[in-house]
Amino acid sequence: VTRSDDDAWDVQTGVGSTAVIVAALRAAETNSANPLVRDEVAELLISAPELEGTRASIAAWAASSEHQADSDYRRLVNYHAVRTHYFDRFCAESSAAGVQQVVILAAGLDSRAYRLAWPAGTAVYEIDMPGVLEYKSATLACHGAAPTAVRRAVGVDLRKDWPGALQGNGFDSAKPTAWLIEGLLPFLSARAQHDMFARLDGLSAPASRLAAEDFVGAVGFQQAVEQQRAMDAGDDRWGDDGGLDPGDVWHDDANSNCADWFRSHSWRTTCLDSREEAERLGRPARSVLRGQAPMFANFIAAIKPGAGGCESGEW
Repeated sequence: VTRSDDDAWDVQTGVGSTAVIVAALRAAETNSANPLVRDEVAELLISAPELEGTRASIAAWAASSEHQADSDYRRLVNYHAVRTHYFDRFCAESSAAGVQQVVILAAGLDSRAYRLAWPAGTAVYEIDMPGVLEYKSATLACHGAAPTAVRRAVGVDLRKDWPGALQGNGFDSAKPTAWLIEGLLPFLSARAQHDMFARLDGLSAPASRLAAEDFVGAVGFQQAVEQQRAMDAGDDRWGDDGGLDPGDVWHDDANSNCADWFRSHSWRTTCLDSREEAERLGRPARSVLRGQAPMFANFIAAIKPGAGGCESGEW
């Protein structure tokens, strides 16, 4: 898949199709014997008839790994369970600190606005391409699913004027905000990442907080990406639709360092190695992806300094 600065997608194409894979991984975790997280909405999100081909590809992949405790598929299910757990905990901590404004950047098929127990009055803003959000809204409406917060879908490209679109949907930059950047950064160029960080900072009142997944600084990540792409060139796991492989739609220059950027802009920032978190939660990665270079992320937590109020807590 060739990336450009103005490419577009929905849930069946390009970047958008990766959201389907991630939702399927969450559904697999939910249906496992001892789930680390439960996302009953995930299966609904991938149930639409137009995703039949994608579901079949993922099911075949899962079936081929059924008796392999440390297969690529099982490692990805485990990793996404750990990641989901981390971001769910961030949301709970933010709510406990009094933050009632949440923004999910590149929300994809994220289901938190429907499954988490949000305090009354919490507004969850989901930003993504219009087609992706329209699919999610329509699919969940068909199943009778209702949001557990005030959900506001903001259909806009993150490379465009998303701050204007966000504020046009009721976002108040004078209030502390909890920002989620999950499964996003590899899909943006370094320049686009810096632009997004600067806009986010400008919209953030004191005591705002951030949780992000960042691969920069993860030892061997770029090597792992290159090796994976080389192997995928001869891999027919996804059939003829190369857009389904997440590595195909990552930017080669997605090398901005999220933690360093926010630290340099006075946010109080910490990093957690996802492998350490996986070990703590009983989901250690027994080996690296396909026996190749290590491929993992850092989980970033940051708080914008401010007087009193919502700045309490471990985040």
